[in-house]
Parts: sequence; structure tokens; C-alpha cells
Amino acid sequence: MRGIILAGGYGTRLYPLTEVTSKHLLPVYDKPLIYYPLSVLMLAGITDILIISTPAHMHQYEQVLGDGKKLGIKLHYMKQEKPEGIAQAFLLAESFIGSEDVGLILGDNIFYGQGLPRMIKQAINDHQGATLFCYEVNDPARFGVLTFSNDGSVQAIDEKPAYPNSNWAVTGLYIYDADVVQMAKTLTPSARGELEITDINNAYLRDGRLRVVKIGRGSAWFDTGTPQSMLSAAVFMEMIEQRQCVKVGCIEEVAFRMGYISKAELLKLAEPLKDRVYGQYLLRVATEEA
Repeated sequence: MRGIILAGGYGTRLYPLTEVTSKHLLPVYDKPLIYYPLSVLMLAGITDILIISTPAHMHQYEQVLGDGKKLGIKLHYMKQEKPEGIAQAFLLAESFIGSEDVGLILGDNIFYGQGLPRMIKQAINDHQGATLFCYEVNDPARFGVLTFSNDGSVQAIDEKPAYPNSNWAVTGLYIYDADVVQMAKTLTPSARGELEITDINNAYLRDGRLRVVKIGRGSAWFDTGTPQSMLSAAVFMEMIEQRQCVKVGCIEEVAFRMGYISKAELLKLAEPLKDRVYGQYLLRVATEEA
């Protein structure tokens, strides 16, 4: 399976912060935002990953993450000249996807929960067609919203409805088979001029090939598109890390625990950072696993 992180767009809701750098490189507590979605794909066992971003910021991602070799994964980069909706990612990534299944995660989405990696892996193993992950929210009108029938099956998906039929929002994590590329080619832009991911999801729903996984209690999802949501995510991460003495979204630790890199390789990554809190944490992880 291939992975895509969509980290494009202008980040206008975060202006003037996004005058400085890409939204997805802004800090969420103690690490860049993109570390969190990247760690989700890595924890799901996806190691061949394409990062899509704007031409102005591409070099920043390459500088921060490189080719992924130090993490035991492969990272590729592609420029999005003009953001035209989430579904545009599949058109840009057609040659990268090929005949493979693909997991797409939005670069400003953060997921947390002890059972989430297992849930995502299980969804990948059971996957046919399209799999969506949904989360119950208080403000569903901001998202794609699921409507369920009496038997619990999905009846419809509406994009930012004025009067939502449920509180279950579609998160920014999706799994598709290779048919998604051809489906994206059939789309026409919506009234807001975008190729809507909801249109693709409804196409799979009509075909009877859509599966929904509910992220339940004990897990958290943040769509960090506003200053308030970024602050909420940062406060949450600070609380978790300080109380539990663990780091969330630490890509070096994930690479080590998933077996992508060895203890010696983790120690090599930690050595230049040994005088910093982040490096000391990596050294502790390696020592605990001795």
C-alpha cells in the first residue's frame, strides 16, 4: 500500500502564521504538525509515502524530512501548483499510486489513541473499495457528515451541510483501492471550485464498496485548520506528554518500534540532539529497549 500526505493549500485561516512557513510545518507543542500524520501512516505499516505541497514550501519539507532513509522509509515529493480540492491528490499521484491501494491523510489532521494503529491496520487488512474513519463532533456542519439508516448502514455523505443529520464527521484519513484515480478523473468541480473527496466517497457508496470505521471513546482527532484548533491540539499533546512521559508523533521512535530502523540507528539519530529534550527522549527510548 502507498501513502499520501496532502500538505498543500494556502493556510489562509492561519494568517499571518502562514506568511512565515507552510501550515503543516507550524509547531504543535514540541514538533512540526506534519510529524503527526506521518507517524499515523508509519504506525499503519505504510512506508512508501508521497508528500504533496506547494512549490513555495517543497524545499522546506525536503529539508525537514529528507528522503526518509534515516527513518527506514521512502519519502517522495510532488508539487501542487494550485490547490483544487482533496480529490486532486489522486490525479497528481496517479503514477505513484499505480495499481496499489492507497492511504490518504490530510497534513493538518492529528489522531491519538492507543488502539488506533491496530484499528487502522485491521481496516487495511479488511479493505475493499473505500474505507473512511469517522468521529463524533459537536460542530458537524464544518465537515463531511454521515447519515445512517435505521440498521446502522451509511445512507449518504453530505459536505458541510447546513442541517447535519448526525454528529458523525468524516475525518481526514481515507483508504482506497486503485480505482480511486479513475473516479477522480470523472469529477467536476463543485460550486466552490474544488474536486470534492465527498463526491468520491459517495461514488463508492453507490457502488456498495464503502466501509466506515467509527473512532470511539478514548481516542482524539484534531483538524488543526484554525488557530484555536491548533492551540487545543498543542495543549492536549502537552498534557499527554507531561503526564505519561511519552511523545506523540515522534517519528524516530515510531520508526524504531515498528522495526524500520535498529537501535544503533536510533542512537545515531539521537546523538546530535543529546543536549536537547527531544534527543534525551530518543536516548531513553533506546535505553529502555536494551
